[in-house]
Amino acid sequence: MSITPSSVFTRLAAGVLAAASLTTLAVAAEAAERPVRWKTGGAVWSTKSSAFKTFFADGEITDRGLQGGINNSGWTAEEIQEGMTRSYEVDLVGVSRFLYSSDGVAFLQDQTKSYYPYWRKQETAVVALRSAIILDAADGQISSAGILNGLPVDFALADNGASDGSQNVCKDGLDGAQATSLMSWYVFLPACVQAKQILPAAPAPRAAAPAPVRGLW
Repeated sequence: MSITPSSVFTRLAAGVLAAASLTTLAVAAEAAERPVRWKTGGAVWSTKSSAFKTFFADGEITDRGLQGGINNSGWTAEEIQEGMTRSYEVDLVGVSRFLYSSDGVAFLQDQTKSYYPYWRKQETAVVALRSAIILDAADGQISSAGILNGLPVDFALADNGASDGSQNVCKDGLDGAQATSLMSWYVFLPACVQAKQILPAAPAPRAAAPAPVRGLW
């Protein structure tokens, strides 16, 4: 087996990304208590992670902020529950490669224009969302529920549950609330990450040894 400079670089890059991912897993041990703070003018209503877990488990809605978010999503509660608990297979290194690339950073910046950490806002938004996605991808599966549960800090949503339209990159073909609401955004996020992950290139097939020519010996 020959070792080329490109293969060495690929292995080193994968090692660096794996190390970065493990660091993320180490620092993101404590999940946010309030993954969504809905803002309406001067009022703020926080939905606790426990309310989301109850909804994911049995469909029961116990929080008025969550109820409002679902009502403004363009989908039924059953569709949101099913969509946010659906799992997608991913490669941890492939996800990390994308999220640490320049395209990945731009993606994370776009996805957090109106949904961002409550206290330091966009200053830590990219790092926080990236850490939640990588944390959930550690077992080779991601879901909206897992990403939300992995947020390391409380997040807030502007405009009473509607984004500014920048977050519809994963939802081509949709319009209205389905293209802009936070709950709808969450439903489509894991599939979008799965599609954008940078998987390692398949190894080139080894050339077969030439067959001996009869009659020469």
